[in-house]
Amino acid sequence: MTHAAEPAVYDVVVIGAGPVGENVADRARAAGLSAAVVESELIGGECSYWACMPSKALLRPVVARADARRVPGLSGAVQGPLDTAAVLAHRDEYASHWKDDGQVAWLDGIDADIVRGHGRLTGPKEVTVTAPGGTEHRLTARHAVAVCTGSRAVVPGLPGIEDARPWTSREATSAKEVPGRLVVVGGGVVGVEMATVWAALGSEVIMVVRGKGLLPRMEPFAGELVAEALTEAGADIRTGVSATSVRRADPDGPVTVELDNGESVEADEILFATGRAPRTDDLGLETVGLEPGSWLTVDDSCRVEDTDWLYAVGDVNHRALLTHQGKYQARIAGAAIAARAKGTPLDTERWGTHAATADHAAVPQVVFTDPEAASVGLTQAEAEQAGRRVRAVDFDLGSVAGAGLYADGYRGRARMVVDLDREVLLGVTFVGPGIGELLHSATMAVVGEIPVDRLWHAVPSYPTISEVWLRLLETYRG
Repeated sequence: MTHAAEPAVYDVVVIGAGPVGENVADRARAAGLSAAVVESELIGGECSYWACMPSKALLRPVVARADARRVPGLSGAVQGPLDTAAVLAHRDEYASHWKDDGQVAWLDGIDADIVRGHGRLTGPKEVTVTAPGGTEHRLTARHAVAVCTGSRAVVPGLPGIEDARPWTSREATSAKEVPGRLVVVGGGVVGVEMATVWAALGSEVIMVVRGKGLLPRMEPFAGELVAEALTEAGADIRTGVSATSVRRADPDGPVTVELDNGESVEADEILFATGRAPRTDDLGLETVGLEPGSWLTVDDSCRVEDTDWLYAVGDVNHRALLTHQGKYQARIAGAAIAARAKGTPLDTERWGTHAATADHAAVPQVVFTDPEAASVGLTQAEAEQAGRRVRAVDFDLGSVAGAGLYADGYRGRARMVVDLDREVLLGVTFVGPGIGELLHSATMAVVGEIPVDRLWHAVPSYPTISEVWLRLLETYRG
């Protein structure tokens, strides 16, 4: 193994070149700081190649066909199957064919140095990178090291799991063929989105869900409406049941899943969508007094507790495991790193320049199923558990004129959670076809803490689905 004689010195060293690490580097460079970005896989990270981009590319034709089938004059023309080869080719294009040239060019464009290899902390402000050929490079940070290594899918240690070769989200979004039968273990976002995709492409889908229903972190009606649609699409959803073992006797044969209710299920592939773990196992955390494999606890500027130089941004801090939220944190952290480097006072008050307040109060998420489910802020249960005095206001989205025009037989629901003491919104949830683009209006209302009386003057255009805002406010006012 070859060792570098002298460390390269940068203002900021970023470990992990996914969207989060890229944005930390971008904000550092924008502030005039030098930056190096370390990456052991593809520049662009999980989101670009195995998560957001390929999954949404797979889902778009599925949802577009479903929408078209609900439009008079068009429905008869779209009753046939999807062109599987074209759908997968579309996915490949959006995953950049698993090549990172474009992302490399972007980092080059901001003059951030790319260091290929596995980066580990080897002391305060020091990162040692082992390149693919075994050469070691030492990097030293003048001001900050930012850990942006993301998370990995968790596969439970069930009997037979190693020989079963289960799918995780990576295999589910990059598969080259449609499995005849697919078992999906888990009822969260990855589970429902991948069940939607592969059922639409012809798989017989069985969902094994430990809890009472789907999408447990959203309002209960979100999971109920998505489950209803998945069942109509042919999926077999089994709730309140867990997998206890798996076996694949023949490497080229089917996989059998044993359930805790005594039943067994046979399929061609099994997807475990059962949570995430931080990519901090082999990061050298022990060299700076932290526990390998742990989530990293941070303050609202994303600085790791009890340090003055280490930042953890994105999934690794376990605040909100979403690409857009990680990029938001990166903007906050980058600004905080720059301010501290220059000796400028930080604004860490609620909604301040250097405080990732939205992680607590206004995390938005769209689930790209049919129907779509979207939420921001607190659910009614979360608000009540936090001791807030609230009222949940519901409205049938299908009765809004714009929704009826969007699709025959439109089914959907909207809820806003109102803080009765301050008369502002704490959370909003929409479920229905085409509502993903509606969410940002709710996000602005929650982040801006716009009083209900002022929202009354935000007039929605007629006839759009956005008119649900007026109906919610009318229902609240009575």
